[in-house]
Amino acid sequence: MKFLYEGTITNQALRKTQAMHMKRLYLEDLPVIEQVQKEVIDSLPEKAILQPLSTEEFLFILNERGLLIGAFVEDRLIGFRALLIPEIDGEHLGLDLNLSEEELPRVIYQEISVVLPEYRGNRLQQKLAEVIMKELPNLEEKFRYICCTVAPMNIPSLKDKFLQQMHIGALKEKYAGMERYILVKDLEQPTVRYEHHTNVKLDDLERQRQLLADGYVGIGFQLVRGFHELEFAKPVL
Repeated sequence: MKFLYEGTITNQALRKTQAMHMKRLYLEDLPVIEQVQKEVIDSLPEKAILQPLSTEEFLFILNERGLLIGAFVEDRLIGFRALLIPEIDGEHLGLDLNLSEEELPRVIYQEISVVLPEYRGNRLQQKLAEVIMKELPNLEEKFRYICCTVAPMNIPSLKDKFLQQMHIGALKEKYAGMERYILVKDLEQPTVRYEHHTNVKLDDLERQRQLLADGYVGIGFQLVRGFHELEFAKPVL
């Protein structure tokens, strides 16, 4: 079995450093994938911040409509990250970002990313992102846009996306009425310059919607008097 990454990780509960490796996941891994997802969701104090994948969605990805990378300590799956090639329908995230119909087939979704509680604090989500993005060019189809959704107030997930140079391009109701940021990264324009920077409180969604409507995008966090605020700015075209 080919390992995509080998290193070490700290088990926070045991305060012990352990060997870790990452590899691609396949159909036979589905039961353990779903078990890890359940453990992670059960551990969350606020369940709504994470949109789980259904069995059908996992099967869709594992049947060559995406990519799943798992992190293992010995033979135990401790976290995973998914990319999904979406169906082109009325819920497509590219439409939320005002992409043209011709561009929609070049969109791939960065889907769920989970890490078991005892292995958090190791930047494992970020390492999984690095590894899965290195594998993206190996898919048969070629993609330009990486898109995903994140719940407002989910600071760890937003930080993860900003570290990948993704930006908030829209704020919409998704998943039967739940507020979600739509984030995107254009692989053909990896570096973008910004101007007219401004900060907005995390819970001021109306102000954020107005800025997005005015051509701003969300690009990161700023600490203001000890509290996180979202940083918005206008791309320099």
